[in-house]
Amino acid sequence: MTNPQISIRNLCVDYITDAGDVRAVNNVSFDIGKGEIFGLAGESGCGKSTVAFSLMRLHKPPAFITGGEVIFEGHGDILKKSDMAMSAFRWSEMSMVFQSAMNALNPVLTMEEQFCDVIMRHTNMSRQQAVRRAEGLLEIVDIHPSRLRDYPHQFSGGMRQRLVIAIALALNPKMIIMDEPTTALDVVVQREILQKIYALKEEFGFSILFITHDLSLMVEFSDRIGIMYSGELIEVAPSKQILETPFHPYTEGLGSSFPPLTGPKTKLTGIPGNPLNLLEVPQGCRFQARCSKTTDACFKTPTQLTQIEPGRLSNCHLFTKRG
Repeated sequence: MTNPQISIRNLCVDYITDAGDVRAVNNVSFDIGKGEIFGLAGESGCGKSTVAFSLMRLHKPPAFITGGEVIFEGHGDILKKSDMAMSAFRWSEMSMVFQSAMNALNPVLTMEEQFCDVIMRHTNMSRQQAVRRAEGLLEIVDIHPSRLRDYPHQFSGGMRQRLVIAIALALNPKMIIMDEPTTALDVVVQREILQKIYALKEEFGFSILFITHDLSLMVEFSDRIGIMYSGELIEVAPSKQILETPFHPYTEGLGSSFPPLTGPKTKLTGIPGNPLNLLEVPQGCRFQARCSKTTDACFKTPTQLTQIEPGRLSNCHLFTKRG
């Protein structure tokens, strides 16, 4: 991709545990274009949120970024920035919508305090100017400005999610990371939230890293999708192609795990077995124990993400022979 918004190259994140060092993210690389919605999908524990926290440099021990680089437009490698520089970078250039909006908001502070905290920390606005900016942000996400003095528990789940999105937009960032932004919301509210996010993206032109384990939801919302398994990025494809012609057995299994909304009824097969124990990573492909299409190479040769077709990448030995 030429002139991407952000480029992640060979990102590695380790967790130091009593049982041994665990590599939760292993040489993950991808780009996100300007104004693009890039989806990151996979089972719980596959490393999606670990990647997101790495881009914002929010990890705390026992998690450590141990390799790679993250090049953000005009800012070089943000993994090499000082803590002070990263503090200025967050929210103004890249912001994040965290999982579980109620937990992301401070329950003992009004929304006015929480908006002003972000705005005044990163700008020279006065308190009065910050309040006016916060009122404008509430209107953007369809919440009346008079609610600014309410506490988080006085809002519904969908409204709290929109409040967190409004805070993420406060400084007009170039990119927003959305980590499970619709978790625990019913399908009607999910649709409303995603429609609002898309409308805001079209209006303000920011890029989105959209993280979820709901692949069907992601296909409808994203431009391209990356599939993660056991800390590795195993496939990247345009969203409309990834379920129709998957280039990895794991992606195919994800697509068979939920019923289609149209067409003939099909038997749900799912994916057998359990996610890989990262303390016992096998030689060869990490998906070998759960795959029905293994060859000798799957047990002997480590996999590597390879371009199979223009815009299509996979690390499966069945497809990399084409690359």
